[in-house]
Amino acid sequence: MKLENIDKGKEFDFGLTSDYYAKYRDIYPKSMYERLISFGIGKSGQRILDLGSGTAVLPVNLAHTGADFTATDISENQINYGKALVKAKGLDNIAFKVCSAEKTGFADSSFDVVTAVQCFHYFNAEKAANEIWRVLKPDGLFCKIFMDWLPYEDSVIAEMESLVLKYNPNWNGCGFKEYKFIFPDWAENRFDIENVCSYNAELEFTKEAWLGRIMSCRGVGASLSKEKAAEFEAEYRRLLKKI
Repeated sequence: MKLENIDKGKEFDFGLTSDYYAKYRDIYPKSMYERLISFGIGKSGQRILDLGSGTAVLPVNLAHTGADFTATDISENQINYGKALVKAKGLDNIAFKVCSAEKTGFADSSFDVVTAVQCFHYFNAEKAANEIWRVLKPDGLFCKIFMDWLPYEDSVIAEMESLVLKYNPNWNGCGFKEYKFIFPDWAENRFDIENVCSYNAELEFTKEAWLGRIMSCRGVGASLSKEKAAEFEAEYRRLLKKI
């Protein structure tokens, strides 16, 4: 995939990171899932479409609610890893499909809920919004979720970003500050805002888990060559030993 507004058009593919992704990207806090449930997402019998699902992290963590999930992604490799995880956990309420968010192929009014976690900025916003509106039932819910680290509040994160930029100077997935919600243009005449929830959460990682999280990010495993990614991993391991 190439997008002009992402890393100055540098190609990336999260399917290249699926091994790391499956092991280290189940990182969202329990409080996030509790909030989703409080917003009416995950009711028993609901049909939920998770766009850009990767290895189906959200469906796996909400499977206990009794909702029926369909996890979609443009990467067949991500979907295959998701299927393996779901099989290993013995879950039977998560289906999979390889497709884009802009053209899912599902029938009109098929879903009670559509979710997009950490991925909407990779979509064509207008086309994806039209598709979400089309496949949702008239009283359906769309939930867009984004989480990121805050480098200006943590020296470990700041050092990591500097190292990623050393290997991938065009990476623009860095330098985030606390988010302030602005009603987006793509939502106009399609969606009404019911809830806006923004909060900070402290997450704990082992050094190995944090390394895996970074190896799976767009600026490293999804876009660097195998050789450069291996160089990055070796250098970051040395850096982490000093912490």
